[in-house]
Amino acid sequence: MEIKVLGPLEARENGVSIAPSAVKPRQVLSLLGLQAGHVVTVPTLIEELWGMTPPRSALTTLQTYVLQVRRRIGDAMPGDGPGIAKSVLVTRYGGYMLDVPPESVDVRSYERLASAGQRAFEVGDLESASRLLRSATDVWRGPVLVDVQIGVRLGMEVTRLQESRLGVLETRIEADLQLGKHQSLLSELSVLTSQHPMHENLCAQYMLALYRAGRQWKSLEAYQSLRDTLIEELGLEPSERLRQLQRAILSSEPSLDKPLSPRQLERQLAG
Repeated sequence: MEIKVLGPLEARENGVSIAPSAVKPRQVLSLLGLQAGHVVTVPTLIEELWGMTPPRSALTTLQTYVLQVRRRIGDAMPGDGPGIAKSVLVTRYGGYMLDVPPESVDVRSYERLASAGQRAFEVGDLESASRLLRSATDVWRGPVLVDVQIGVRLGMEVTRLQESRLGVLETRIEADLQLGKHQSLLSELSVLTSQHPMHENLCAQYMLALYRAGRQWKSLEAYQSLRDTLIEELGLEPSERLRQLQRAILSSEPSLDKPLSPRQLERQLAG
């Protein structure tokens, strides 16, 4: 079986799509896929489907949705498809579990690559970190479950994965800045800072890349844009860390030209 949730929902068995077209069965399959190998309890599934006000028939209706998903799995399997399907979408005490290998779910592939990339970054293997972290984000095909109705439980998972992806992007960009790849980062950082106009670390990375590419004025413009947004939206000034970077750019500090990341520069400038 192959399950993809990092983008539109895709679920295939023997090359045949098993993703339901109905809204709530798609939610059931999505939540089971995200938690593949783990039991998802009945209360968790009911909360996902109906929130805090489930109908009296919630348990029976949930069982119907599970049977619909199981039937689609069985139809895609040769031989005793229905029997095999029961060993794939398993009923457990208090809930249900999708019993499939971890590598069949794109989330697990993403998390494995992201963890390996983070470990490489922490030990200073920047080339491997950049490659692995880029491979991790390449697993994504778009926003998580973009074509699935999102309830409370899926919403938690979507938020977690989006935050994880942003963290992976930041770390990969840190590695690339230390590798001297500032020029190739400009277009990507331009998009990311537009998508996250109050994200200080992305702004610092963009400022540094612009400065090293010989665009000092544009670097200062990026700082001013973030400052204006923070003041307008939150009534706050940028952090001292970012103001320190702005002052270093204004005075063309020699340390800015070294292959360092914003975090490393912060420590050097503070010292």
